[in-house]
This record gives sequence, structure tokens and C-alpha cells, in this order.
Amino acid sequence: MTERLRLLCFPYAGGNAQSYVRWRRPLEPDVEVCPMQLPGHGERIREAPRHRWEDLLADTRDRLARLADRPIALFGHSLGALLAFECARMLVAEHGVQPVHLLVSGHRAAQLPMREEVLHHLPDAEFLEALSERSRTLRALTDPEFRRLLLPVLRADFTASETYEFAEGPPLTCPVTALGGEEDPDVDLGELDAWRHRSTGPFELVAFPGDHFFVDDDWQGVVAAVGDRLRPRTGNASR
Repeated sequence: MTERLRLLCFPYAGGNAQSYVRWRRPLEPDVEVCPMQLPGHGERIREAPRHRWEDLLADTRDRLARLADRPIALFGHSLGALLAFECARMLVAEHGVQPVHLLVSGHRAAQLPMREEVLHHLPDAEFLEALSERSRTLRALTDPEFRRLLLPVLRADFTASETYEFAEGPPLTCPVTALGGEEDPDVDLGELDAWRHRSTGPFELVAFPGDHFFVDDDWQGVVAAVGDRLRPRTGNASR
């Protein structure tokens, strides 16, 4: 009998991994959806958020060790795409486990240089203003107290994202699927296509209508695309 697949799901900067809970019903019983909450977010709000990339990976390393006893696929959007990729490499290097599938969404391939304006060093007011221009979620949060509470998490996430440094290493061998929004100003389809160079396995690019937040706007379509690419392993047709 095929072991049930675990899908580790990583959020975007400032996001709450609990948003992936709604993926469970469409993907059950074939796939166990595991939201990978970051420190300082959601139910981990009392923990200090991590600014340094190595600290984020150290936090995830402990959880990976407990999850590596079953086949694993990984999904991440934006910052989460980098986390998913690095955790896939960690699984191989530290546990000898090749992921079943890597799904990276809304982020240029890890080896490509950053082209967006760097924000994490800006003073608080300027940082929030610049983020508001990028994020409709933040624009909708007009309560000054709530913005103040969000600030440490947002600054930590953007610091980690903007200081990420790609290191060469052995390529993965698993299938890789890159997902992106056709009108995403932060990453174009060519930058998504470059993820093909991070694995010797099959590669596919899936484009959705919409901008950077297509993952929320059309979450059901995203889940359907994810399920279609994971269920061939379980032997079940798409539902």
C-alpha cells in the first residue's frame, strides 16, 4: 500500500500558514497538508520572528527531522518558495530523502539576482508605506495598532527574503512545478521558467490569470493544479 504523502506548505512574507488548512478537504485522503508556520506568525505569535536565513532554516530543520519518515512534497509561495526549495535540498543532504515533488510559486528561480527595491532597512513609516504599495492586504489594514503589531514580523520576513544568497549545490532529481501569475509585477514567467535548472527531473510551468496574489484569489484553482500533479503518485485520478 502506498504511504500517504505529506505536503509541506510554506507561506509568503507576512502570511499565515494556516491559510493552507483549507487545502485539506480538496486533497484528502491522498495528501496530508502540513502548514509550515514561521516563528512570530499565527499560532506562533509569541515566538520571536527570525530575521536571518540560517535561523529560519534552523527552525525548519527540527520539524523536517520529525516529518521525513514519509514521502514528502513541498509547496511555497514567494518567500515560501525559497523556503520550500532550501528544505528540499536539506531533505536530500541531511536525510537522504528526495522529495516526491517541489512546487514553487510566485518567486524567481533561486539562482537569479533580486531586481526589486530593497525595503527591509527602511525606517518604520517608510517601510510600511513601501509595502502598502506592493500589498493590497496591508493597504486594507488601516488600524495603526494592528500595523504596529505586524511590523516586526513583516520586517523579519523581508529581511530574510532580501538577504537570501543562493549557494550552488547538487541539483534535485524530483519533478519541479513553477506556478505564477500572468500579471505579477514581482516575477515574470521567464524568471519562473528558470526553476527548471534546479532539478534534473521533469519541469512544468503553470500560469494563472492575476497578479502576485493569485495564490489567494484563485486558491481553489491552485489546489486543483497541485492535486493533479501529486495524485499520479497515489494512483488516483483528479477529482
